[in-house]
Amino acid sequence: MVLSAVIASLLLSLLLFVVTAIDVASLISHVGEYVSGTGAERKILKTTMVAHTVGAIDGFLLATILLIFSLGLYELFISEIDMKDSNHSSKVLVINSLDDLKSKLAKVILMILVVTFFEVSLTMDFVSPLDLVYFSFGIFLVSLALYFSAKSKH
Repeated sequence: MVLSAVIASLLLSLLLFVVTAIDVASLISHVGEYVSGTGAERKILKTTMVAHTVGAIDGFLLATILLIFSLGLYELFISEIDMKDSNHSSKVLVINSLDDLKSKLAKVILMILVVTFFEVSLTMDFVSPLDLVYFSFGIFLVSLALYFSAKSKH
């Protein structure tokens, strides 16, 4: 049963990496339009391209979550993953307990939330000064979450 979850998560991760890479290739193909555009067209295209770039980062982060989840389940319930030349390899995929897996996933999910917050902020219209205060408070809360996330490592 766990093996099916591992395989499904791994396949979803690979699929999401491919889909996001295709989106990035599509984004790169629009560079010619940016170069040949006028000032107003460039401004609109730049905002759109930045939003799509942030969306691509979001896609890669979600694919990374699925990869960490898949390999974490495998290492916890099936077999330990032997890493070649383990002295120099990254410890990001070393999972020792279910809490360790949840902690790693939570940090990547937090990064997705930060990226999504940034993506939404690109298209926000501030109608009143109170909107700007709310946005500033949101930035403060995101910063606080990142601070406590980084502090939990130590």
